[in-house]
Amino acid sequence: MSTAQSWQELARVFGRIGLLSFGGPAAQIALMHRELVEERPWLSEAAFLRALSLCMLLPGPEAMQLATYAGWRLRGGAGGLLAGFLFVAPGALVIAVLALGYAYYGDVPLVQAAFLGIKAAVIVVVFQALRKVAAKALDGAQGWILAVWSFAGIFVLGLPFPLIILGAGLWGMARGRAGGHDGADPLPVRAAQSWRTLLVWSALWSAPLLALWALGQDFLLQLGLFFSKLAVVTFGGAYAVLAYMTQTVVQDYGWISTDQMIDALGLAETTPGPLILVTEFVALLAGFAQAGIGGALAAGLLALWVTFTPCFLWIFLAGPYLERISAQPRLAGALQAITAAVVGVIANLSVWFALHVLFDRVSPAAILAVPVPDPGSFNLWAAVLVTAGMVLMLGLRWGFVLTMCTLTAAALMIAAV
Repeated sequence: MSTAQSWQELARVFGRIGLLSFGGPAAQIALMHRELVEERPWLSEAAFLRALSLCMLLPGPEAMQLATYAGWRLRGGAGGLLAGFLFVAPGALVIAVLALGYAYYGDVPLVQAAFLGIKAAVIVVVFQALRKVAAKALDGAQGWILAVWSFAGIFVLGLPFPLIILGAGLWGMARGRAGGHDGADPLPVRAAQSWRTLLVWSALWSAPLLALWALGQDFLLQLGLFFSKLAVVTFGGAYAVLAYMTQTVVQDYGWISTDQMIDALGLAETTPGPLILVTEFVALLAGFAQAGIGGALAAGLLALWVTFTPCFLWIFLAGPYLERISAQPRLAGALQAITAAVVGVIANLSVWFALHVLFDRVSPAAILAVPVPDPGSFNLWAAVLVTAGMVLMLGLRWGFVLTMCTLTAAALMIAAV
């Protein structure tokens, strides 16, 4: 483990990564590759790729966990904490400001009109994510079958997201074949150290939940338990878990509305850091509805804690075993199957968002979980904005932020007419 980097240099590099980490995990991973592999030899190409493979196997935001692993590899646990914190903190601060502003002014008609443009851009960016993931994951008949069954399971039957991921993982693990090691030398690791890491970070993860239970704070406890569960099943990136989160916070708990969920994703797309910061936005809105500004801040901090504390646990626990893990083909098979199933989940999310933006009234079917739109509530201007977004992002290759600003300006012009 290298100790050549000073703390000041480590903070400067990972601070810059955190401030510039726009554009989703692909852009964030590319930024870290440039900073940590190309511009300074802190990690070798092989070590970087093995670390990325590990982070893809783990639940949680892979880019944030990759930054944490790099910091841990360079300066131990404290380095991992610093790198992970600096990756998340800038976006978390921006999200807090945006969410509180939205809580106070989101019902203003002019603001609602502007958000129609944001929602149109969200539909396009989720569809774009669907295309990218599908191109990488669906390279055979098995991948397509898993994706179709995953979509049918969640869209038609309403099966829980964790059940779909578990089933796909077990299927992929069962079909994995034995293989060889890539030659990397495993780091020495002691079982006692692993147990200590597990106990310490599990205690940190659960401490606020136990305190809330003892204090009888039912709403915050329910929120913390849900986002803790979300942290365990977040395979395949934030888009994969958004449908599950939306179903729970909108339909089951009623913490926020469908429109607020779509707006939350749109604003989270514009900030640095992992997209899973949308959990903070949702928690802030839910807490604000329950107990004003104080409830919002408490809920937002709790969501951040139970979302990202597990990320440090996974990395500090699995990092020393990276070379051993990378040699396990059954785990690789499980990841491949999960990624294929995630395509179906993101497809469900894309259709769900589109229906709720293009139609003012959408209700569940009488028997199955299929959402059924009311044809008389079709929003023509929303369809026009979505079409324009498709042309700008998919045809002209505009970025999300520029497209969102353009569609928002168009929506405001439409409202003014």
